[in-house]
Amino acid sequence: MKLILSSKKIQARVNELGRRISRDYRDGRLVVIGILNGAFIFTADLVRTLAIPVEVDFIRVASYGDNTCASDDIRLTKDVELSLAGKDVLLVEDIVDTGCTMRYLVEFLHKRRPASVRICTLIDKSERREAAVDIAYSGFAIKEGFLVGYGLDFAEKHRNLPAVYHLLNP
Repeated sequence: MKLILSSKKIQARVNELGRRISRDYRDGRLVVIGILNGAFIFTADLVRTLAIPVEVDFIRVASYGDNTCASDDIRLTKDVELSLAGKDVLLVEDIVDTGCTMRYLVEFLHKRRPASVRICTLIDKSERREAAVDIAYSGFAIKEGFLVGYGLDFAEKHRNLPAVYHLLNP
């Protein structure tokens, strides 16, 4: 494995994102929705940096199919339990790659009549983007590599690593 993002660099960026989010939502009713499983560590660290009241929930989806952006290739396996009507929603993801899952989730959550839905991701890999998504808060832009650590996994392994690594031989 090759180190890509140290835990110190990650924490500094998470703190910066937390300050921006706190400033942007200081007058709102924010619900942070972490996307399981990958974003659970990032979500926990991020909400601890927020200086505003916040509600937290989680959602989980599974993607199937041939790596297309068809919505019937995405299956919801854990829904949000909080009411979202009239509230600002911040979807927190570990990595946005093709954008298909994020597009699906934004459309899905808009049906709950929130005031807004925005995206925060630790890692943005835009060069593989197939679906247009607007990322309001991005931690790092990383172009290539199979990444693990800080919630990112390979076959459910390596999520517990405190930094992000490029897995050289997945």
